[in-house]
Amino acid sequence: MITEIRAKNFKSWQDTGALPFAPLTGLFGANSSGKTSILQVLLMFIQTVESPDRNRVLHFGDERSLVDFGTFYDLLYTHKTDLTLQLDMSWELSKPLPFSRTSLFPVNNLTFHTKIREENDRILVECFHYTTESNKFGMRRSIKHKKRGSDQYELLHGNYPAVRNPGRAWNLPPPVKCYGFPDEVSGYYQNLGFLSDFVLAFENLFSQIAYLGPLREYPKRSYIWSGERPQDVGISGEEAIPALLAARAEGLTSPRLVNVRRAHKPIEHRILEWLQEMELIHSFSLEPIAENRKDYEFRVKKSPNSSEVLITDVGFGVSQLLPVLVLCYYVPENSTIILEQPEIHLHPKVQSDLADVLIDVVKNRNVQIILESHSEHLLLRLMRRMAEERLSADDTALYFCQINDGTSTIERLNMDEYGNIRNWPQDFFGDSTGELIKKTKAEMRRRMTYDNCTGAPERKSEGNLLNEVLAL
Repeated sequence: MITEIRAKNFKSWQDTGALPFAPLTGLFGANSSGKTSILQVLLMFIQTVESPDRNRVLHFGDERSLVDFGTFYDLLYTHKTDLTLQLDMSWELSKPLPFSRTSLFPVNNLTFHTKIREENDRILVECFHYTTESNKFGMRRSIKHKKRGSDQYELLHGNYPAVRNPGRAWNLPPPVKCYGFPDEVSGYYQNLGFLSDFVLAFENLFSQIAYLGPLREYPKRSYIWSGERPQDVGISGEEAIPALLAARAEGLTSPRLVNVRRAHKPIEHRILEWLQEMELIHSFSLEPIAENRKDYEFRVKKSPNSSEVLITDVGFGVSQLLPVLVLCYYVPENSTIILEQPEIHLHPKVQSDLADVLIDVVKNRNVQIILESHSEHLLLRLMRRMAEERLSADDTALYFCQINDGTSTIERLNMDEYGNIRNWPQDFFGDSTGELIKKTKAEMRRRMTYDNCTGAPERKSEGNLLNEVLAL
């Protein structure tokens, strides 16, 4: 689980500061306030890890990537290429790193740090390191070679006694991407083979992150599945139906079940329970259109007595919510899910119920959820569940982002044990009270005009009526 993140000179962020993450982490704020950029740090690391190019420091993206930043110039805060990009991340390991072959004790938490800059039109790693509970291991550019434009590096090993192999003390080449030790490290040193475990832990972290974007695919009249097992539901939810079918197929031999309140149920059953609880449908079926065909139809019944129809013939919200539900129950435990605006196209009641889905997944599936949202209804349900003691404030980290003069700032919402926000930002979800006051003033002006024309009895003053509104 990711426990903290920080970015300096990244897009609209001069410095996010250290942001603690929780099992359920939410980012709120106005459009273009920088909240999506925080998610994009993780997405950039994912596509960098997946890139086959070991010499590419960071994968800034292309038309096929999770995110496309363009160039390093486009990515940097205020586009000043003399700035250094700094990225930090801490996480808990699902399994401790075994250091039985060294004097180190098992590692349960890791912190990664890197600094990246542009020099002579090249992207270079200034330094990177992994920090454990007791030591720091990494690489940095050799100071004595900087003036000559050399890319030679030196090893950082803290107080750990690194033993060099006999022979000439060759300098180290650049890191692999922005986080990996080159092969020469294990060749030059006798007792640093365990450094590859840090790199593997970093790559494993990002291989266990699933992302669902804000724009979901339109529903189809039929879906093709040839037996593959998707890793997740895809950026636009395009793999949601294949994921459901893969889970069903696995259930024939090795049941793919989800833990729900100490009970285990197939994924399809759990998803149907939520769709019923949200009052969206009564039931659904997912079957091939004919025997031995790979084309499947997703049919739903709105009520017990209604006819069965295709998903394309019901409200748009069902098709937009389905990928969210499938992803939440399809990913393995110890995964991290990134959701951008999961409430899009959903009725306010369903947005509220979606908060209960997220709580269920976090508490019962050991899955971390990081979401970016504009939904007041979702937040209010989270606050209510805290008051009802169904969710702990310690299980959440909720943030409010805003931007001033091109620079983003962030503030953590101070939640008490009863679900109250002690530092509620001004105009958090717009000025609803202000709208009600303005509406009341307009009503008063119209009524007063009507009364003056008809000679009707004098009504309450505008000030008294406004006081009554504010007292509600």
